[in-house]
Amino acid sequence: MDESEIDPSLETESQAFSKQSHQFWTLQIVGWLGYALFVFLAIVRPQISEPNFNFSGQILNLLVETMSGFFLSYLQWCFIRRITHFPLNQMLLFSFSAAAVLGLIYNIIKLSTFKAIVHQQQWNESWSTLEFGGWLLFSLATMFVWTAIFFIMLYNNKLQKEHEMLLRAQTSAKEAQLEMLRYQLNPHFMFNTMNAISTLIYKNENDKANEMLDKLCDFFRYSLDKNDKSKTTLQKELELLDLYLSIEKVRFGDRLHVELAIDNNALGCRVPSMLLQPLVENAIKYAIELRKEGGSIIIQAQIIDDRLMLHVIDDGQGLNKKLNEGFGIGMTNTKARLDAMFNGDFDVNLANSENGGATVLISIPFKK
Repeated sequence: MDESEIDPSLETESQAFSKQSHQFWTLQIVGWLGYALFVFLAIVRPQISEPNFNFSGQILNLLVETMSGFFLSYLQWCFIRRITHFPLNQMLLFSFSAAAVLGLIYNIIKLSTFKAIVHQQQWNESWSTLEFGGWLLFSLATMFVWTAIFFIMLYNNKLQKEHEMLLRAQTSAKEAQLEMLRYQLNPHFMFNTMNAISTLIYKNENDKANEMLDKLCDFFRYSLDKNDKSKTTLQKELELLDLYLSIEKVRFGDRLHVELAIDNNALGCRVPSMLLQPLVENAIKYAIELRKEGGSIIIQAQIIDDRLMLHVIDDGQGLNKKLNEGFGIGMTNTKARLDAMFNGDFDVNLANSENGGATVLISIPFKK
């Protein structure tokens, strides 16, 4: 099977299982080493100065006690893992019932090894109810604590997994929204271009109409092949913009002059697909199309304080003319896509430029 065909969800589950397994074994080792240290400091060490103290026996007994507890807690973990699909109340009942049984077994092991190793007695010799009960409380508490820790670990991992799923769902929703808004632009742009081609045909400028149609095919071919995602880089966006401008230059000829001032460091920045095209289309509509002498458009891009600053400047009739007639779908769509991609962390400012035209300034985070 090709690696690209592997289900991402299966890979995620495998990673989650590996992470959970690592957490468990780390917890087991550290927890039971801590248990052994606690028992040694609290119980064994204070008895060292007593006469007839069997130090080697106490250490061996502590080792057996720790290892048996390690094994029993592992059994408890395996049991809990097998019933995680049960309803929570049943899972709690079965888990703590199992912990009680394992605690009883653990108590018998501890008391038996203590008699046999430390005092060299029969494993069941001289057991008293008080002694057995006192040890039992500690053994049960130990298994109950481990069970509670396992539950905390399981549900913490579950919450993390649900959080990751939520983030993936939100990301998918954002991608879908970006795609929807992008596809909203395509027919709008195509309508305007086909209308221009129709006008050229009406004027019997068939060669220009045919050239413009060829350029339009190149534009959409590139758009589908190279820029079919909702996000792209500024460099690819400029390549797509160049194809769009080649279409408009067929229509306007020398009346359309475009100047690019792009910082090379900005070329790798991630931007919504077709970010510049509707802005330049607006500039052409208000600065070029309405004037016989045509006009110029300046496109600038630079990085300032870890933000990409994009300027689209024209020398047309100024901002008031545009605001009176409205920007149409292009500007509204641009703001919606920026909001979907950057969660509100963007600025779009409109102002009159020094040459009498209008300036659109976009500020977004610089992300590669």
